[in-house]
Amino acid sequence: MKTTRTDRLLGWISCAVMFAIALGLRLWKLGRPDAFGFDETYYAKNAWALLQHGYARGYVDDANQMILDGKLQGIFKDTPEMIVHPEVGKWIIAIGEHFFGMTPFGWRVASAVVGALMVVVMMRLAMRLTGSAVLGVAAGVLMCFDGLQFVLSRLALLDLFQAFFILCAVAALAADRAWLRNRLDSLTAANPPSVWGPLVLWRPWRLLAGLWWGLALGTKWSTLYVLAAFGILLWLWDAGARRRIGVKAPVLRSMLTDALPALGYVVVFPVFIYVLTWSGWIWNAHAYEVALSHTQYGPYWGEYTKHKAEGFSRITQGLRSLWHYHHDVYSFHTKFLNTATHTYQSNPWGWLILNRPVGVDAQLNISPGAQGCDAATGSTCLRQVLLLGNPVVWWFGTAAALWSVVAWIGKRDWRYGIVVVGIAATWLPWLRYADRPIFSYYSITILPFLVLGATLLLGEILGPPDATAKRRAIGATIAGSVLVLTLVAFIFFWPIWTDELISNADWAKRMFFKRWI
Repeated sequence: MKTTRTDRLLGWISCAVMFAIALGLRLWKLGRPDAFGFDETYYAKNAWALLQHGYARGYVDDANQMILDGKLQGIFKDTPEMIVHPEVGKWIIAIGEHFFGMTPFGWRVASAVVGALMVVVMMRLAMRLTGSAVLGVAAGVLMCFDGLQFVLSRLALLDLFQAFFILCAVAALAADRAWLRNRLDSLTAANPPSVWGPLVLWRPWRLLAGLWWGLALGTKWSTLYVLAAFGILLWLWDAGARRRIGVKAPVLRSMLTDALPALGYVVVFPVFIYVLTWSGWIWNAHAYEVALSHTQYGPYWGEYTKHKAEGFSRITQGLRSLWHYHHDVYSFHTKFLNTATHTYQSNPWGWLILNRPVGVDAQLNISPGAQGCDAATGSTCLRQVLLLGNPVVWWFGTAAALWSVVAWIGKRDWRYGIVVVGIAATWLPWLRYADRPIFSYYSITILPFLVLGATLLLGEILGPPDATAKRRAIGATIAGSVLVLTLVAFIFFWPIWTDELISNADWAKRMFFKRWI
């Protein structure tokens, strides 16, 4: 899409404004509630252990209360903790704890910053794909004022970081697609292409995408599905670029000229980054070797305790231990969770329509007159933090997802392929695990693709630039209404996203369905 210098300037100004708005909202009273919310109890302490010891340690039974009381000595045991997720997200949380301390604000501030940056990346991707600063702002509004993204930006959980890295990787791949076409045009401008077309090995945007894929994988393993799906889409994009310059049988030829070299960018390099993110674990592997040799995993861990390797051997032995550790963690995820249950678990079939939110924190039955609860009403009040998406964003985005399938197949518009592949890769794999405790906030990785689909649909509704004034006015009214409703819904649900005091009657008005309670 061609853009003018004015469009680019307006685009960057709008990004800066939206970043400031997003960050301000996410930092507002970030330390409330002054408690560990849901799985923050694991990741905040893991992050602090990484800072203090280089690896996650087990903690004493009353560690949470000690931390909230400001007592940070003696909270950890000498033995390592059997963590079940990679380290990147916890290291990011640790950055906030390093600068702001082991406090609720300290362990949440990194999420707030990443959440605001995610809004900007979403805007830049939308602007690249549509060539419109207006639609870029629309994408920013949908992302900024979504409740799921907003609440996760105010919690020390891992899923937001994974979603951010995946979004960055996809944005880099979209840039790589445009870069390759420009490169092939310049290489074939003077001379007709050979039967294979030019060999383009250096792909800077693809290298950047590999970095983001590695960090996403280093946050949660479910990134593998998304990486595999976009790897196939990448091959088809490259084949399309070669077909464009006249290469015959481009899909097969692109397998050798593009897909094979791409393995270095989207497989080897991400795996290297992934292993690198475990450096602290590898260096302290002996602590795990000793601890795990006395567990059910002992048969092979015990072999490593016979001596403590030093120097380079310490690294190679650490890598072998890391491989076995991954085997054990995989067993935990695939076997030990199959019989577990949880109050807030949800079937992924209903994630796109917000079937079951997750309660992060709640203070119930606050008496009239206490904490500002209106005594005149005689009704009790409550405070709640609920991981619930903005219904306007998710329901309109789901409708846009259905349209994206039609548009990708019927209109052969490659942009909708990002939406369809992205949603399929971040959502459908979870259907395999519908009978075990999985939670609707995992769907945060789906959100960027829902927002992108919604943005493209808003562009369709708005109409082309050469449409009649009446057509554009009608389109602008409808598209604008979607954005206004998004803001209205954000304000409406604000109290139950931010732990605000609210009466039971007002809270009940926000519980549209029994499954939301």
